[in-house]
Amino acid sequence: MSVFDQYQKSRMQFVQTVTDLASRPHNIEYLDNAGVLDLLCPLLWDMVPSIQQLTAIALGRLANHDVKIAGAIARRNNVLPQLVKQIDKQTDFFKKAALFLLRALAKHSPEMAYIVVSEGGLDAMALCLEDFNPGVKEAAAWAVGYISRHNKCLAQSAVDSGAVPLLVLCLQESELCLKQISTSALCDIGKHTPELAQTVVDAGAIPLLARTLANQDAKLKRQVLSALGCVAKHTPELAEFVVEAEIFPEVFYHMRHADENVAKAAATLTKEVCKHTVELARLAANTGGIEFLVELIDSRKSSTKLPAVMALGYIAGHAEQLASMVIDMKGVAQLALLLETETENHILAITVWALGQIGKHSPEHAQALAATNIFTCILGLYANPQNSEDLKIKCKVTLKQVLQKCMYIEALEPLLHDAPPNILKYILGQFSKILPSDARARRLFVTTGGLKKVQEIRADLGSTLAEYITTINCCFPEEIVRYYSPGYPDSLLEAVDQYQPNCSQMEIKSECSNEKSTSSASACDNND
Repeated sequence: MSVFDQYQKSRMQFVQTVTDLASRPHNIEYLDNAGVLDLLCPLLWDMVPSIQQLTAIALGRLANHDVKIAGAIARRNNVLPQLVKQIDKQTDFFKKAALFLLRALAKHSPEMAYIVVSEGGLDAMALCLEDFNPGVKEAAAWAVGYISRHNKCLAQSAVDSGAVPLLVLCLQESELCLKQISTSALCDIGKHTPELAQTVVDAGAIPLLARTLANQDAKLKRQVLSALGCVAKHTPELAEFVVEAEIFPEVFYHMRHADENVAKAAATLTKEVCKHTVELARLAANTGGIEFLVELIDSRKSSTKLPAVMALGYIAGHAEQLASMVIDMKGVAQLALLLETETENHILAITVWALGQIGKHSPEHAQALAATNIFTCILGLYANPQNSEDLKIKCKVTLKQVLQKCMYIEALEPLLHDAPPNILKYILGQFSKILPSDARARRLFVTTGGLKKVQEIRADLGSTLAEYITTINCCFPEEIVRYYSPGYPDSLLEAVDQYQPNCSQMEIKSECSNEKSTSSASACDNND
């Protein structure tokens, strides 16, 4: 019998050694070249449970590090069927090892996840979510999340397996890790479509997630905020479900959290709620959301600021009153500072867009932007050939929106000298509205060189730009317009050159005057 004991010990030693080696990524290639899968896979059928368990762990580590090995394992006959076969009757240790292997296979691509699902992997995970052991539930929830995150079809498969109500039950467990992973899995399911998010809502997840925000663990807070955001982003109705859980203003306080990821998730959730309707945006504003968003932009690093900038843009874009609240809370000043200090194109693009949402409503809103010299900055971004097309498009749209409302001539005049023709027409359009009724503006327009610049513009006959130029010229005397027209000083000099003075006539007139003076003097002497 000793030979059998020695054989078992050798199998155990082999699988333990491979398991240890597979934990270090640099060993994976050597193990693969040595044909480790041919030796390991048959051990899943070993009579000794501990060898089966260690084999599953070793295969999971190999698959976790290398997609090619993961594909080879998934396509081997009977590996996945053997793994999920009567999994509910296996030991807890084997269940966790098997679920780890399923997760390691499914994480690489949708194709790999489909193979796991087709072999009954999700059904096995659903069974394990009902296990009494929290560690088994945790491993099952993790695997469900990895499958669901790929696309809506795989997430729907997870829903069809009955996993969502079980994940909601896991939220109510006391173990912190189980709460974290089940929350993450619900987020992975609900993020794809409104229908899938509605499934999460119908399972009663939202009130539980809202209550879980009180937990002090930063990772759990981040995952809860992300899950709520993934539900709220789809439709106004789903956003209202989230808001009805009374998440405001508690979510705003999380923007001050020491963890950057928590603050970013809180700003993202606020953005997803506010983007839908003016009512939701007003709710966030009235509960103090704008102040927290502006503070976050002022104090956090760039990647964290982005969702806060978007949230301000959505809030301000809905209504004049909300835009005024953003202005009153120094939101424009913070966004203007961000334009000057930020270098990444995608953040600059969102910032420019948000400013456009604030300034598009009325002359007063546009003047709030003009007072910070934002137009010149945005025009510079638009003219920079190194900037992305998305940034240039947003600069053009924002300039169009705000300039068409701006009546602040001091901000408009500097743009005349640098704006390209497709932006210039909006600037001249505003001057054509301001100058006819404002004498001070007309005087300023002449003294600052605006009228001269307008005369230098070449516009196609009958174009909108030509109409604006004609309207502007009609606001000034003809001789003033002619004086500032190109070439007029040269024509004056040419007239000087061509002028022929008639000095002989002047001399005759001068002599006659002298003679008269002499005659008058003589007559006076005779009288005396």
